[in-house]
Amino acid sequence: MEEDASMKFFSDQNTSYADILPPREARARIEVSVLNLLRALNSPDPAISHLSLINRKRSNSCVNQGILTDVSYVFLSTSFTKSSLTNAKTAKAFVRVWKVMEMCFQILLQEKRVTQRELFYKLLCDSPDLFSSQIEVNRSVQDVVALLRCSRFSLGIIASTRGLVAGRLSLQEPGKEPVDCSACGSSGFPISGDLNLLDSTIMTSDARYIILVEKHAIFHRLVEDRVFNHIPCVFITAKGYPDIATRSNKILKSDNKTIYNILNSLEVELFRFFLHRMSITFPHLPILALVDWNPAGLAILCTFKFGSIGMGLEAYRYGTKTRTFASHYIPTVMMVFDSSVACNVKWIGLRGDDLNLIPEESLVPLKAKDSQIAKSLLSSKILQENYREELSLMIETGKRAEIEALYCHGYNYLGKYIATKIVQGKYI
Repeated sequence: MEEDASMKFFSDQNTSYADILPPREARARIEVSVLNLLRALNSPDPAISHLSLINRKRSNSCVNQGILTDVSYVFLSTSFTKSSLTNAKTAKAFVRVWKVMEMCFQILLQEKRVTQRELFYKLLCDSPDLFSSQIEVNRSVQDVVALLRCSRFSLGIIASTRGLVAGRLSLQEPGKEPVDCSACGSSGFPISGDLNLLDSTIMTSDARYIILVEKHAIFHRLVEDRVFNHIPCVFITAKGYPDIATRSNKILKSDNKTIYNILNSLEVELFRFFLHRMSITFPHLPILALVDWNPAGLAILCTFKFGSIGMGLEAYRYGTKTRTFASHYIPTVMMVFDSSVACNVKWIGLRGDDLNLIPEESLVPLKAKDSQIAKSLLSSKILQENYREELSLMIETGKRAEIEALYCHGYNYLGKYIATKIVQGKYI
């Protein structure tokens, strides 16, 4: 669709992305949009202007296949979709955009930062007829980002603290004493949702590995057992995020929407930003991912490796500053500058060659939601071949396995399992 010239920023570019702006510039973009709407209403032929938003659907994604390297990525182009007050299907969404912009303008004027959850409750109080669920707020925020081409962080919206880190890492926030993450107990140290704070935190470590753990319970077990004393590593987890991938009644949508609903999380992208900060601070440390052997586990791994559709225009900014990746099923904004550890997240387990470690009775049949996710993953043009082989084995056996199945060897077996994998170099 053609774009409304009065409602666009930087549309001469073939790659679309959201800028990180200071509050004054973000407010200016809101003001320009409001003035353009008022101008349309005051014209000789008054009409409610439609909103031209960057299309965040798969149809607006393009695949850039690496030629001299094995790097491939997907980016959003400048195709637009329109939201209009006169269209019954988009009328309410049209009004929601302006209400969210009004709220963001107030937040910026007050020099505040709010989470999307806090924003939801504020909007629920102010406009209950417009906003009845968190997802309506999330989508409206994404629409504002697509309209103004500036990030949520620029609009005063931050991620809630959900990630945790533990092990051989010291973190020093500006003006504070260093925090020894090996002395924070089994709960770990919470990762800040403030982008500026993450960017200015000083990190020091004597670790040799970064281990990304899907599940909070597994993270808790590994930290409680102080596995980082035996394997010099840092454990990090996105905490509650993986639970999203197990809520079947929320993800059984069409093929394209399945992954979208799983991966639509501002918190996850800010977690990826923390992962990026660690990767540029400790470029020699490999990042190893420990996830369940099921389609959802692989989808979660790919989120940390490639990015998420939910961030759309923002993934380029929030994922990794040097290089961001995305698979074909996660249309996301891409810009490549130099080599980055974003591509170096390796799958250490669980994998198909671990099934001999797990009793047959601990294997669980695949469910309908698993098939949906697997189908979406297999439709990817960018998913690497050994990941496809793992997916195919899941489908062929009709089984899935959770990390906890390894407890048949004892609760302290996880550390031995990881150590064996590292020594044998069994990660892909």
